[in-house]
Amino acid sequence: QVQLVESGGGLVQAGGSLRLSCATASGRTFSSLGLGWFRQAPGQQREFVAAINWNIGRTTYADSVKGRFTVSRDNAKNSVYLQMNSLRHEDTAVYYCARRFSTWYSASDERGYDYWGQGTQVTVSS
Repeated sequence: QVQLVESGGGLVQAGGSLRLSCATASGRTFSSLGLGWFRQAPGQQREFVAAINWNIGRTTYADSVKGRFTVSRDNAKNSVYLQMNSLRHEDTAVYYCARRFSTWYSASDERGYDYWGQGTQVTVSS
């Protein structure tokens, strides 16, 4: 069992920045292909935000966040980060990190992820 813990959410004004973190609860390595970030706004389906390959650091982004969000990893700390800049009201959502276990699905497909964190709320006031 892998427990993922997100942190860093909060309330920010439009145009502001937040940095989300994701780590394993035990501090152990992810032992995975990579990590992904997803978000779910009230009344909407969960959607892909960004992903990073654990070994080579290749990144993938949703079109809606390209140029504003940056996903990165710190192998020594077994942590993944999501730097969110130029935040918009429509970025308001609960953000989840998840462990990717399969390349059968694209990085943006939830079916390729097995363990999920509990989520952290991001609220952007307009």
